[in-house]
Amino acid sequence: MYWNKLSKTLYPTIKKEMRKIVNAILGLSIVPLLSFCQNKPIEGKTINPKFEKRINQLIDHSIPTLTVKELANERHKYLLLDARELEEFNTSHIPGAKHIGYDNFNISSMQGIDKNKSIVLYCSVGYRSEKIGKKLKDAGYTNVQNLFGSIFEWVNQELPVENSKDEIVKQVHTYNRMWGKWVDKEKTEKVW
Repeated sequence: MYWNKLSKTLYPTIKKEMRKIVNAILGLSIVPLLSFCQNKPIEGKTINPKFEKRINQLIDHSIPTLTVKELANERHKYLLLDARELEEFNTSHIPGAKHIGYDNFNISSMQGIDKNKSIVLYCSVGYRSEKIGKKLKDAGYTNVQNLFGSIFEWVNQELPVENSKDEIVKQVHTYNRMWGKWVDKEKTEKVW
């Protein structure tokens, strides 16, 4: 009898408190998972926070991004594809990159490349390379990433670029004067 009376008064309170605890635990484990699944940009990927903000306005993060630092540390793991136009590529590009272009990109240029190969695309800031990345993804390439900040961030972090003669240079094609403002003029000569 005592137990019945006690269980009727305490059970609802204990049940309510247990539900709060379980919900709190589940909430803590789901929050990071939800933020990961939403493809939200992660802060701190570029030297210049204003440049980072501008990139996040341009790209939709439909293709996973890789930071310049991550690529520089493990460049040997990736097939590096330049999604800029030939004039931009010939001025300078990241050493070892293959030119695929943007305006006249054709998926047939990827013939012979394993669809499971780790690929990193870049352009000037990441917009064009993300678009090409979507085309590759739609064509069945499974491991495609976009270099966040692309060649502009690469040179801003004082990493080497080479011209069409494989000579290390201090120039980068900035597409035009407006986009050139995102390249640190102290580190790199701007060409357009």
